[in-house]
Amino acid sequence: MEKLVVLVDVQNIYYTTKQSYACNFDYNKFWAKITSERKVIKAVAYAIDRDDEKQRQFQNILRGIGFEVKLKPFIQRIDGSAKGDWDVGIALDAMEYAKDADVVVLASGDGDFDLLVDKICKDYQVRVEVYGVPKFTSTSLISSASKYFPINKEFLLDPLKR
Repeated sequence: MEKLVVLVDVQNIYYTTKQSYACNFDYNKFWAKITSERKVIKAVAYAIDRDDEKQRQFQNILRGIGFEVKLKPFIQRIDGSAKGDWDVGIALDAMEYAKDADVVVLASGDGDFDLLVDKICKDYQVRVEVYGVPKFTSTSLISSASKYFPINKEFLLDPLKR
């Protein structure tokens, strides 16, 4: 059985899915697909903490599915812009967890991860499967991946469940 590491860039998946489909990503469907006949050794969802009840409920759902949820505080800058990304944290964890894996699943369309994907494929002889919304997934990330899976209707919540 393949050993699997799952890393999800929650903000990226949330915003790209919302923008492309006006719908939410279904983490249960995603989990069912990626974990079939594989042993999960680590699964982390990287999110921003806005200290809001609805978000806490969502984070508990992720934990119930099987994810460890790592949170960073939401930072509102004086100029009105916001900060809160996990790129470096995801990269550091991927380098650490990939050592023990056969497959790393990365859910993100962020092109900044192309170098990371290249490195863990090469250094650890690990396959990296990237899941991202086609319209918003960097071509360099797709090229770096061992396999790319588009986030499409198969991975969306039924509109009635929103």
